[in-house]
Order: sequence, then structure tokens, then C-alpha cells
Amino acid sequence: MRERLVKAPPTTPDGRYIVVRGRLWRRADPSLGPAERAAAVSALMTGRRAVRAALKAEREAQPGASTALAAAREAVQAAKEALGERGPVWWDDGTPDETRRLARNTRYAAWFAGLDGKG
Repeated sequence: MRERLVKAPPTTPDGRYIVVRGRLWRRADPSLGPAERAAAVSALMTGRRAVRAALKAEREAQPGASTALAAAREAVQAAKEALGERGPVWWDDGTPDETRRLARNTRYAAWFAGLDGKG
């Protein structure tokens, strides 16, 4: 089996966002310790697996599937907030959150225009 090399997405110069398909996505809080980050990532992956299972159960019209889906999505949200990827921003200089905005329409436009491959 061949290894597939995955190129890391570009990171904004201030380290706050990654760029995926031209859109900004908030990075995890760099002040998190390794154990705290690992626990949040583990909770996130558990939540994502639960979402997948609940969606499957919903397609199969299993009872309680919609309740399970809501709980799983809440778990994902909580994990994302623990990582700092959602909820209040983790920086404290008053700069607004630009998550989900197209990089070309933000204060990162000039930096983004200079990238090769464009993320």
C-alpha cells in the first residue's frame, strides 16, 4: 500500500486560521497543553463517530435516532469549543473572528494572493 502524503493547509501569518478551499477556519488555541488538546481531540473524534452512527440510524428510521444525533452534535460543538475552534476567540487583542469567510475578502487578502496553490 502506498503512503499518501497530505499537504498541511496554509496558516495565516498570525497563526489564527488555516485556509481550506480559500476559506478561513479558526485553528485550535495554541495555549492548550498537550494533555488538554489530546483530550479535546479525542472527544471531538468520539463525537464525530457518534454523529455518523446517528445519521445511519436516522436513515434506517431507528427510534431515538434524532435525539442521538442532537446529542452527538452537541458533543462535537463542546469539543470544538474546548479546542478554541468555535465559541469565543482565543486571542485577546479585540480582532474579530473571520472564520468561514473567504480569505480574499478579509484582511488576509494580500497574504492569500501571494500563496502558491491557494490552500
